[in-house]
Amino acid sequence: MLSACFALFLVMVGVCLALGQSVAWALLGGLALFWLLGRRRGFSHRALWSMAWEKCRKSLIVVTVIALIGVITGLWRASGTIAYCIVKGVELVTPRLFLAVCFLLCAALSYVLGTSYGVSSTMGVILMALARSGGVDPTVTAGVILSGVYFGDRCSPASSAASLVAAVTDTDLYRNVRQMLRTALLPTALTLAAYLLLSFRHPITGVDAGALAALTDRFAVSWTALLPAAVMFLLPLLRVPIKLAMGASIAVAAAVAMAVQGFSLPELAELAWRGYHPEDPELAAVLSGGGVTSMAVSYVIVLLTGLCSGILEGTGCLEPLSGRAEALAGRIGRFPAMIAVSTLCAAVLCNQAVTSMMGEQLLGRAYADREELAMDIENSGILIAGLIPWSIACSIPLAMLGADGRAIPYALLLWLIPLCYLFTKGWYYPLSDRTK
Repeated sequence: MLSACFALFLVMVGVCLALGQSVAWALLGGLALFWLLGRRRGFSHRALWSMAWEKCRKSLIVVTVIALIGVITGLWRASGTIAYCIVKGVELVTPRLFLAVCFLLCAALSYVLGTSYGVSSTMGVILMALARSGGVDPTVTAGVILSGVYFGDRCSPASSAASLVAAVTDTDLYRNVRQMLRTALLPTALTLAAYLLLSFRHPITGVDAGALAALTDRFAVSWTALLPAAVMFLLPLLRVPIKLAMGASIAVAAAVAMAVQGFSLPELAELAWRGYHPEDPELAAVLSGGGVTSMAVSYVIVLLTGLCSGILEGTGCLEPLSGRAEALAGRIGRFPAMIAVSTLCAAVLCNQAVTSMMGEQLLGRAYADREELAMDIENSGILIAGLIPWSIACSIPLAMLGADGRAIPYALLLWLIPLCYLFTKGWYYPLSDRTK
């Protein structure tokens, strides 16, 4: 019965992928299947709901963070923050440093925003337009941007992925962020060096100023536009809780949008809910997006994942898989086993949230140190999901950039963090612990 349920669930995932539908439909079907399986095993509806809610409750913090990210990405557009970052960032571009600057700009903005989608759909779109108009290979450029947007998606205090990992492993977000930055130093340096070499091989030959002109015509590109980003960057460094920091950034963005950019309060309320969608086609191609509603699918996926995993764990359905995963960890080490488990989960379930939760569920008992568990998830599943072409963590950013799976080999940071950590983990955790 268990094998049949898993097989049917995988079929539903495959159908969703084949039809181009959200994996949320497969998760909804899986929830029904696993609920029926729990009933078949003798659990009451009340007991099943208690199991499901216990896991789902931990996901609510992530849903809140995702909603706040939606508001921020909408109001940052209205306040001119995104426009300022794009216009001033492009001024840094020199012909033979284009790809390296692309990586640095996307990494910096993604660290502030904490979202791969938000940066891909703003800075990424502009940089791809510049690459195409300037004769730079768009496939290479898309891979470079994918590396940059996942720098912050993995280790920003504002990242929903980082918040989820902290929640499921019961660890402190800020301690995790500091450790993630440490483990990212070597792979980031290697990535930047590689992109410097690629920049010389793929220099930009010209710039299409049309999109930039549209931005400067609509927005007052002044230092005040940086205030929302400055608040979002500085407050977490002062250990202000992330939701309060986001709220402060939202308030500052709203003030700047009204005082400097000329938006009214009702307009900002609509922008926070629906996002920014200007009538100017050239401007819309660059800045459209954001808002609470833009993240609707993400809310559903996170909640359904929590409900499904709660039932699977509570009814003991994961015990056979957990035993095999733990045995694998005993043979090859915890982190290699986490890579294997995360790759399988990301390939089958197609998103970071499921991968993170399943990594904790299947291998959590193999770890005495919960911070080590959090770091192993962050350095494997969070990034591996971005390397699987049909995963939403990869396909959605690439679709925003107008690229395809051929860009994945150039997303060097996503490859190098797991590889470097595989060989350097002993610097952060005792070597003797790796195979326990």
